[in-house]
Amino acid sequence: MASAASAMFSRGIGNSSSKENSMRGLVSFIADLRNARARELEEKRINKELANIRNKFKQGNLTGYDKKKYVCKLLYIYILGWNVDFGHLEAVNLISANKYSEKQIGYLAVTLFLHESHELLHLVVNSIRKDLADHNELNNCLALHAIANVGSKEMGEALCADVHRLLISPTSKPFVKKKAALTMLRLYRKVPSIVQPEWNERIIAIMDDPDMGVALSVTSLVMALAQDDPETYKGAYTKAAVRLRKIVVDHEYMGDYVYYKVPCPWLQVKLLRLMQYFSPSEDSHVRQLMRDSLQAVLDNAMEMPKNVQQNNAQNAVLFEAINLIIHLDTEHDLMVQISSKLGKFIGSRETNVRYLGLEAMTHLAVRAETLDPIKKHQDIIIASLRDRDITVRRQGLDLLYSMCDNTNSEKIVHELLKYLQTADYAIREEMVLKIAILTEKYATDVKWYVDISMRLIAMAGDHVSDEVWQRIIQIVTNNDELQIYAAQMTLKYCQQEHCHETLVKIGSYILGEFGHLIADSKGCSPIEQFMALQGKFNSCSPNTRAMILSAFVKFVNLFPEIKSQLLQAFKTYSHSLDSELQQRACEYLTMATMPTDDLLRTVLDEMPPFPERASALISRLDKKQNAIGDKRTWSVTGKDGLPGLDRSATLKQNFSGSGPAATATINGAIANGAAAATNGRNGTYTNGGAVKSPTEELAGLDLSTGSSMPNLASALHLSPDWEQGYNRLLLAPSGILYEDPQVQVGLRSEYRADVGCLILYFTNKSTAPIQSFTTTLDNRAGEQLKTDVKSIPDTTVHPGSQSQQMIMFEARGVFSLPPTIRISYIAGSLQALTLQLPVLLNKYMESATLSSDDFFKRWKQIGGAPREAQRIFQGHDVSYDHTRRVLEGLKWGVLDGVDPNPRNFVSATVLHTGAGKFGCLLRLEPNAENKMYRLTIRATDDAVPPILMKAMEERLTQPWPQ
Repeated sequence: MASAASAMFSRGIGNSSSKENSMRGLVSFIADLRNARARELEEKRINKELANIRNKFKQGNLTGYDKKKYVCKLLYIYILGWNVDFGHLEAVNLISANKYSEKQIGYLAVTLFLHESHELLHLVVNSIRKDLADHNELNNCLALHAIANVGSKEMGEALCADVHRLLISPTSKPFVKKKAALTMLRLYRKVPSIVQPEWNERIIAIMDDPDMGVALSVTSLVMALAQDDPETYKGAYTKAAVRLRKIVVDHEYMGDYVYYKVPCPWLQVKLLRLMQYFSPSEDSHVRQLMRDSLQAVLDNAMEMPKNVQQNNAQNAVLFEAINLIIHLDTEHDLMVQISSKLGKFIGSRETNVRYLGLEAMTHLAVRAETLDPIKKHQDIIIASLRDRDITVRRQGLDLLYSMCDNTNSEKIVHELLKYLQTADYAIREEMVLKIAILTEKYATDVKWYVDISMRLIAMAGDHVSDEVWQRIIQIVTNNDELQIYAAQMTLKYCQQEHCHETLVKIGSYILGEFGHLIADSKGCSPIEQFMALQGKFNSCSPNTRAMILSAFVKFVNLFPEIKSQLLQAFKTYSHSLDSELQQRACEYLTMATMPTDDLLRTVLDEMPPFPERASALISRLDKKQNAIGDKRTWSVTGKDGLPGLDRSATLKQNFSGSGPAATATINGAIANGAAAATNGRNGTYTNGGAVKSPTEELAGLDLSTGSSMPNLASALHLSPDWEQGYNRLLLAPSGILYEDPQVQVGLRSEYRADVGCLILYFTNKSTAPIQSFTTTLDNRAGEQLKTDVKSIPDTTVHPGSQSQQMIMFEARGVFSLPPTIRISYIAGSLQALTLQLPVLLNKYMESATLSSDDFFKRWKQIGGAPREAQRIFQGHDVSYDHTRRVLEGLKWGVLDGVDPNPRNFVSATVLHTGAGKFGCLLRLEPNAENKMYRLTIRATDDAVPPILMKAMEERLTQPWPQ
């Protein structure tokens, strides 16, 4: 009874389960029927609606409202996934409507219906241009949206000038400028050539716009432009420093742009990032602006807000500030502060904070002179390799790579190898590259290098790129100390039952080249080497088989005792279906069976060392690091340019020529399977040296065809009427340098020894304020004249008010070219001046007093050429008073009663430079009857007389400046 009941119970359960499954299947079937029915009904409804709309459009008597209504229906149908090609032209026509609501739907439809290669797109260009030129801002915005969303190369080239006009127009509303800037950014990313280099000044000037939204949008545009052409857009550096200080120190911002108590965080981040695209400024004033701003950001970060949004915004600004501090690399006090902060961040509970902390610490490791502050957190960094987030794990890998040196290399390499076994497949190839580079770079022991390299390939052979195993072969070939141990280890791996194919490639090459060095060792006899490679033949790819055959022909030359086995192998594979293997086997068999072995010995000559070349591993790693869109000023491989760092004396000799900087891509030298043919004693491959690719051969040539933006601050672009004020101030310490109806530029100067101070005064003479007032200095004298901007003028100069700028000029040597300055500002449109500053070598002279005997004694001591310059030239006014004024204006000390002829002038002066003091003597002989001068200048340095002669001649041949 019990058994029967149990059986019935079991059958009951089975029946119940079967009924449930049947019910589920029935429900699913009914649902499918309903979905199919719904799709069928939808298709009927759509077809009916499309037929109705098509008929309405064919009738041609629709009002604007009806056109808009039917295009809206087509939009909805298109979004559902149905084809509405017949409505494309109607949408294009709707763009030309006068009503905003109709035009809006037309633009919306065009941006959805048409792609950048659509044949109808050229029909909308004229309509878009018309809307860009419209005085209605809403129409401007619709046109800008269309360009940004659909803009093709042709549309961008046709309309970029109109977009630029809206961006710089003083009548454009802020929201139009914002959209114009972002549209320009979209077009630039699509077609970089459409942004003209001459637009740079005007675009940079908009960074001073009082509207934060406009400044943010334009800064985004400038960031993209500056990454590709930092020289043209270097003026943005100072703009960014000034604007940042106004926000974080002076608190000049609109209340609408405060996000959870953080003012303009997006603009702050972009300004901080923008300054990292340029080399740090040497101007003390700009450095102070940045120092104040960065200190304020660090002080603000001392507060630990509980609000998540405030915390995120604050951290975004903070980490970008940290990256800028590291980039500057000279702010010691700020560096100390961030070192302690980063240690806390990498141990944070928040994933984003940990990631940003590791990234900033990686930047610090690349740029810092000492790694001691980072090594304190080594255990935490190693633990980050097992973080739950892959981005944190990847960043931890970058940091470990960057912080590695000779003191911690073994521990880091072993930790990376340990982690490699469980690492994500997405980062294994990058890990293999970094482990290989670190192993080579910090190897202090021959066995350690070989053991780690072989273990690396055995563990992650599928992720080992060709560059890695080729590099190992190159190092072994170039270093005698490695060859015996490397041959023993490769044979050991090849004798194992499971051996990765990459190790077989290495074994084929190394045993073929250096197998004879270990032939007398136990377990390394020729027949054992042959059997090890022969056992892996059938399981390898054709490329590897080709390398094994090449190793066998080397054995024929080296090991005659196993020649019969080798010949049998060649005979066997001479019937291979693979044409490459068949040809190799046949050729090798023919060579091995010749009556004499002269040809065999000649062909198999000794393998030469590989030539030195930049590391293929580091080049490959650089490509992976630079795959990101942002062109940063640093990379993880930034310290890898130094060869042989931190190596012991033994391996410095053994690894000579094989450091990271001397690394060579093996290319075809280590045979790429079927492409490799042999010709060496130990089977050297035909292209045994590293062969340059066509790209590498042309690496030294400048193949660029584009022209860079001219330096508008240079003397080539001096403004009209610049000379009058310049000539006047060559002879006077202060006065008016330039003046026009809008601005007046005054100058006051003072020189002490080799240092000069110029203060420029800018006065707004107009009745309207001047915006975005900017000055750019161009120092043509190079290292001989050091400039330091101590202050910059205000960006806004109100009517009748004045702004000033102080610049220090230090004469470090003898220079001949005066600096120039570019002054640009917005007064309705962009206005610009380029003026030459009266900073000549004469300004650094100090008049001296000598007696007659001392003067002529020193005159004779200096002697003639090359320390003498003499010219005879026509003078403008050879009168005594005019000549004396010129001499004294150019800082020559006139010595009265020294020359026997009272009409002649003799002068003495001392020139002060950072390279030393130079005595200068002058003798000027005027001829009043013929209005001629004979001028002789001697100096203790032969570079000085020609420069002083040129300045004197220019002044004496012209009237006194008024």
